[in-house]
Amino acid sequence: MGPKLLLLFIVGDILGTGVYALTGQVAAEVGGAGWAPILLAFAVATVTAFSYLELVTKYPQAAGAALYTHKAFGVHVVTFLVTFAVLSSGLTSASTAAKFLGENFIEGFGLEWGQGGVTLVALGFMLLLALVNLRGVSESLVFNVVLTLVELTGLLIVIAVGFWAMSQGDVDFGRTVVFETSGDKSVFLALTSATALAFFSMVGFEDSVNMAEETKDPVRTFPRVMLTGLSVTAVVYVLVSVTAVAVVPVGELAASQTPLLEVVRRGAPDAPVDTIYPFLSMFAVANTALINMMMASRLVYGMAKHEVVPPLLGKVLPGRRCPWVAILFTTLLAFGLIWGVTQVAGEETVTALGGTTALLLLAVFAVVNVATIVLRRHPVDREHFRAPAVLPYIGALTCAFLVGPWAQDPIEYQIAGGLIAIGLVLWVLTWVFYRRGRAPLEPGEADAPVR
Repeated sequence: MGPKLLLLFIVGDILGTGVYALTGQVAAEVGGAGWAPILLAFAVATVTAFSYLELVTKYPQAAGAALYTHKAFGVHVVTFLVTFAVLSSGLTSASTAAKFLGENFIEGFGLEWGQGGVTLVALGFMLLLALVNLRGVSESLVFNVVLTLVELTGLLIVIAVGFWAMSQGDVDFGRTVVFETSGDKSVFLALTSATALAFFSMVGFEDSVNMAEETKDPVRTFPRVMLTGLSVTAVVYVLVSVTAVAVVPVGELAASQTPLLEVVRRGAPDAPVDTIYPFLSMFAVANTALINMMMASRLVYGMAKHEVVPPLLGKVLPGRRCPWVAILFTTLLAFGLIWGVTQVAGEETVTALGGTTALLLLAVFAVVNVATIVLRRHPVDREHFRAPAVLPYIGALTCAFLVGPWAQDPIEYQIAGGLIAIGLVLWVLTWVFYRRGRAPLEPGEADAPVR
């Protein structure tokens, strides 16, 4: 894979539900200066990306955080917790995308179904993803390029609408430098909470490390392209954030379930683009959900083969080699997430699920940064990228700080804790009834291929 195709792959991995769904909620935390938490989230993600770059070029295998954790600490339960946290983040991310898709479906067809209707659409979409997943469809690079261009087009339309509204004198850039905190939060705590939420928009780069082995001269090419990809998405996100607040007042933006659609409607009221924008948004986030559900089911399959969850979850369909039990299990968990969180959070479901995704991945990234520090004591006999010495320390501290209760909503801890508890129950059951004293396989060892 050459640099250009790799760049599109990385940008496509990062672009997705976060910026489409949570732009209004980020602005609600800090006011018109919603670009500030995006820049801070970009800085935290970039520091952690340096650790991933060092580890993936040092250990060029596709097991990711699980492999790095196990090599650094060698404790199977810690490796399991990190792996299940990654799996859970995939489920919460896909569920966020499904709920947001439901919101756009209702808007696009002009229906008045309320939150119950949105939930039904989201559940139906997850069922469709399960059927697609059962066919063993794997994402091709060409398909990824097409969807990346769709996602980017949707965001560029918002920016273009902003320029059009500016030419008509219908924008107020003064709002973009105003900090307005919600409740009795200080500016610092509001900015911290908004950064943790905005971090959901920056995740995805960690998945692209699996493409390092497919890259020409990865030690030189991969770091440069990954950092370029992060920078490109950060620039697009900042422009979208500034445009959104300049065109639509913060209160209206925060109240909308489809904030970017609100920007398009307000900025270009006579253009027909607002009619197609809900469907463009649906298409843009659908790929995010499919990739995450495929990742989650394959992780469950891998853990079953590594004997850390019940072996039943590793069963595959004859001929197709499709992990059908793992797909069924992850789909049922996603159903439970969508329905259960909606009962508690209502219209804030997208924010709660998106925030939980960020919480889980921030915890994983804190561990990966610590693993980078530990593994520097174990040199390897190959050329690899080396991050500046201080960055893993900064990454570990910033990620751990953003996991704290000052940055997270209590419901996000409840969702994440519930998912991890399910994983621990499965781990204990496997340890007691199935493993019978046998050590599990090491992360990164070959398994039977699945489709």
